[in-house]
Amino acid sequence: MSRVVWAAWRLGVAAVRGPAGRPLSQATTGGAEEGGAEGGGSGSGSREAVERLVRAHPVVVFMKGSPAQPLCGFSSAVVQILRLHGVEDYNAHDVLQDPDLRQGIKNYSNWPTIPQVYLNGEFVGGCDILLQMHQNGDLVEELKKLGIRSALLDAEKDQDKK
Repeated sequence: MSRVVWAAWRLGVAAVRGPAGRPLSQATTGGAEEGGAEGGGSGSGSREAVERLVRAHPVVVFMKGSPAQPLCGFSSAVVQILRLHGVEDYNAHDVLQDPDLRQGIKNYSNWPTIPQVYLNGEFVGGCDILLQMHQNGDLVEELKKLGIRSALLDAEKDQDKK
């Protein structure tokens, strides 16, 4: 079990794995719900379109607003956590601009809320999970797996020198 899944499990999050115990990135819900359009379709909320977005970059955030101007406190918190770690290079998608994408990402992850964070194509969770990972150090480790050195490690070294 990956650290991300284990962290979510520890918090009592039930929606980390889909049907048949497959990772959410491979889970399907079936029917028209799957992509937000009849039969899955190819629109912005279709399973295929969401999958492309999730896999397009090592760090992907579906949020309300943009990193420069988040439109909800939870999205703002996710942006701030990523900034604390020095993660400036990530794909952010404003779900308020596209209702099909907003529903499609919820269906894809089987997670009802926004923001949603994906690392290397795998669903991490929302603001609460990312905050927990930040607080317990798991986010530093997950970023390291992506080849991203957390800025907090450099800040720690600077503190030790004083």
